[in-house]
Amino acid sequence: MAWQISGQYMETCNCTFLCPCVVTNIQGMPTEGACKAALAMHIEKGNKDGVALDGIDFIAILESKGPMGAGNMTVGLIVDSAASEAQAEAVTAIASGSAGGPMAMMAPLVGKFAGVERAKVSITRDGEKWTARAGDFVDQTCEGVLNMEGKPLVIDNASHPVSPRIALAKAVRSVFNVFGIQWKDETGTRNGHYAPFSWSG
Repeated sequence: MAWQISGQYMETCNCTFLCPCVVTNIQGMPTEGACKAALAMHIEKGNKDGVALDGIDFIAILESKGPMGAGNMTVGLIVDSAASEAQAEAVTAIASGSAGGPMAMMAPLVGKFAGVERAKVSITRDGEKWTARAGDFVDQTCEGVLNMEGKPLVIDNASHPVSPRIALAKAVRSVFNVFGIQWKDETGTRNGHYAPFSWSG
């Protein structure tokens, strides 16, 4: 059966702003040599195989030892503990790319799927500031980079799996500790993005 999800996403990564991955079509070397990122997704509306996914939050964690385009990435998922087992299975199929859709194009670059953790996941917005938390695994906040009119700067036509139009942001706080992927930064100099998304498969 066809599936669809739509909602809001935000992420932070360990690259110094602006992350070279987006502007080099994932061929650029991460500024720290390796890429570590957490992509937080809030599903506003969605369903798969008759399973309603409205309101489900999840976070995809990834690590690439070099340019993302070189492959051999490690990817894991944290699914909100409030989701049922059927909902968690549906989200895992979508987020891993096994159900097709946008994440399927990333699947050949994944060398290791680290599995699924369950934790309370929350994604909140305050103006152009986004925060995502998942138990003791993730605590991240990004704030939009604004123009002189107070509107977020965006990259359009980006080859990004979440959305082709993503806002530029700086990571105010970026902490990951899950699936053997660890990162902590509060300097405000690291990269972030956010955008509405709509996926189907």
